[in-house]
Amino acid sequence: MDMFKQMDVQPGSNKGDHNETERVKCLIIGSGPAGYTAAIYAARANLNPVLYTGMEMGGQLTTTTDVENFPGYPDGITGPQMMEDFKKQAERFGADIRFGVATEVDFSGMNRRVIIDGHTMVDADAIIIATGATARYLGLEAEKKYAGMGVSACATCDGFFYKQKDVAVVGGGDTAAEEATYLAGLCNKVYLIVRRNVLRASKTMQQKVMNTKNIEILREHQAVDLFGENGVEGAVLVKGKGTPLEKIVKIKIDGFFLAIGHTPNSDVFKKFIETNEAGYIITVPGTSKTNVPGVFAAGDVQDPHYRQAVTAAGSGCMAAIDAERYLSEKKNNI
Repeated sequence: MDMFKQMDVQPGSNKGDHNETERVKCLIIGSGPAGYTAAIYAARANLNPVLYTGMEMGGQLTTTTDVENFPGYPDGITGPQMMEDFKKQAERFGADIRFGVATEVDFSGMNRRVIIDGHTMVDADAIIIATGATARYLGLEAEKKYAGMGVSACATCDGFFYKQKDVAVVGGGDTAAEEATYLAGLCNKVYLIVRRNVLRASKTMQQKVMNTKNIEILREHQAVDLFGENGVEGAVLVKGKGTPLEKIVKIKIDGFFLAIGHTPNSDVFKKFIETNEAGYIITVPGTSKTNVPGVFAAGDVQDPHYRQAVTAAGSGCMAAIDAERYLSEKKNNI
């Protein structure tokens, strides 16, 4: 016997509580470029999408000041304003956008059930997961203080603002090496701050770094603070931390880039949805389909490589089209 009473609730009506289950055609979880784009396409396809925003409405872009590499904004735009534009466009076509966090899912039966905020039950014919990924930070207070004022977790997004300036990249893996070499093509000087005395990056990437003249590798250094009046002007490092030779080093920089990885926001789905070792949702190549029929994934939660607003938006479009086709085929097979 189903412990939840089934109720047909139209989008925009009273939301379900712990005694009722709302039924929707298309449920979108996440509100970054992928989620909002999926909502735009799903709404225009008459799927009456319901989108739950997650804790951070607008996703990672809400922590970015200026976005200058998204097509259609010739003068650039702030991340929060861009996400507000996406939201308005989705709502214009009828998407029902709500604040809430997916805390549990059950994809075991014919119904795809998602529990929002621990109590609101939503059953959906199709689900699009667009929960994004969270950049890893060192945990310094200064990272919060200078967020959008010199601290970034995306060189491709923000590197342009540091042309002919000095910057630092934290990390020793392939991502850090890639970010450092990318920035080296724009910046005057790039410090690569590596905690160990060796790089973890592949031999090819290490060679690239070594052959780039304006990259200086600071091995066995750890960033412990940042300083500056109206933005980052320098970093405080500890060389040889925990050894008798430990000493404080200060470097002058204008930008501080974190390249120590991202954590995909996929934990709540892992019981049913296949992920790789890092936690990124695995999709069928060339599609947004997961291992569970009717459940699709878009954006950074399934993209460990590009992590750009424009690629996330593109995958959100794919997910909505895949969902519409799935529902159409399902209807025709009844």
